[in-house]
Amino acid sequence: MIIPVRCMSCGRPIAHLWEAFKKRTATGEEAKKVLDELGVKSYCCRATLLGHVDIMPKVARYKR
Repeated sequence: MIIPVRCMSCGRPIAHLWEAFKKRTATGEEAKKVLDELGVKSYCCRATLLGHVDIMPKVARYKR
């Protein structure tokens, strides 16, 4: 739902990279190239960013 602040496996902060990653991949850039340029080298952090599904806009529609 919300990108984790830190990687679940290694504990490195990754949340600050999400917006740049999402914006650049939405414009058609290759995910591998974007992650390399952002400095994400470990497999666990890369998998967290690649596997994250942003459902916050859908959830935000429902109010109490």
